[in-house]
Amino acid sequence: MPNFHQALGIIISFATLFYLALYLLDPLRSSLGYAPRRHIQHSTRIVAVGDLHGDIGNAQKVLEMARVVDSDGMWSGEVDVFVQTGDIIDRGDDTIKLFGWMEDLRSQAQRAGGQMLSHLGNHEWMNAIGDWRYVYESEVKTFGGITARQAMISTGRIGRAWAANYTTASRLPLHPILGAPNEDFPPRARSAAGRLPTPLSHAAYSFVHGGLSPNYTRLSPFPSAINAIGRSLLRKLQHRVQPRPHPPHPYPGLPSRATPEEHTFYGSGGPLWYRGWALDDKEKVCREVDSVLEKTGTRRMIMGHTPDFEEIVSRCNGKIIIIDTGISHAYGGALSALSVEYTLKDVRSSSSYKWREKEVVKAVYVNRTVVLVDEERDIFGDI
Repeated sequence: MPNFHQALGIIISFATLFYLALYLLDPLRSSLGYAPRRHIQHSTRIVAVGDLHGDIGNAQKVLEMARVVDSDGMWSGEVDVFVQTGDIIDRGDDTIKLFGWMEDLRSQAQRAGGQMLSHLGNHEWMNAIGDWRYVYESEVKTFGGITARQAMISTGRIGRAWAANYTTASRLPLHPILGAPNEDFPPRARSAAGRLPTPLSHAAYSFVHGGLSPNYTRLSPFPSAINAIGRSLLRKLQHRVQPRPHPPHPYPGLPSRATPEEHTFYGSGGPLWYRGWALDDKEKVCREVDSVLEKTGTRRMIMGHTPDFEEIVSRCNGKIIIIDTGISHAYGGALSALSVEYTLKDVRSSSSYKWREKEVVKAVYVNRTVVLVDEERDIFGDI
């Protein structure tokens, strides 16, 4: 009969073998599309900000207020993902400063383990086309003149950032088991995300500048179908001989090589200009929204473009959120940001797998915070 020390040694040996087996099984589970269970519990904080329109002062106030940056304008580390939905350019003089700051923040976020998702708004596209109706003469001077400005937003520093780091649409999963930001929905059939039960399979948000119209035919796979069209058109615009800006010269329009898909993309029903979710009758909007959420594999659509000037607008129980409040001094609207806090916790009992999601979406203003969504749901099954 083993003595106490021998028995203790046997117990330690078995425990070591048990944990070694778990360690060795994790890569196998991952290779088969299963996330290691210790990684399932998760929390994340996301901040999204709408149109900034040439005002770096108000932009910094908003990002500091939302704890994206510190008082020196540096990445704070208090946010996991920062999203900006486009229209940084026009109506102000801070174009160079704002786009430079965004790229600095992107690098700082990456070093700190965070992420930035940036989008081109209709005003970025207008400038790429040569439609300068909302460009201030004083802003052109900050570039050193028309030719220098055209060069910088086509193949220069700003234009290269647009091509490399900006998309038209984004799909942001709330949990990494759904994949990385901008991985397509529907997911690959044999992936872990492809086996998740609803509602967890749709635990993601879409971001776009204008809106994802229910009649827009290139929603799937989301977001790559939309973004591929955008990349193609942007490349054609940036690498053509730059037209003389309108006004005072005639409107140049899209390149002669632009495809029908690219014309639809830039049209009033495309993702850059569509305003239906913000302006259409509530009953119509809430009747149509679910079909778009289903196609994009998301719970909520978040967009800018249509300003309210007083508050962030939530429609259909938070399925649609419009975050343009006229932050720039050109509008004099409300300084605002959207904050999302998400957690998924293991609350299983001895007999069944059980997970609890909590999703809190808030509109953050200078002197107040308004809760737009506060939802908790239980999910059953081995995920």
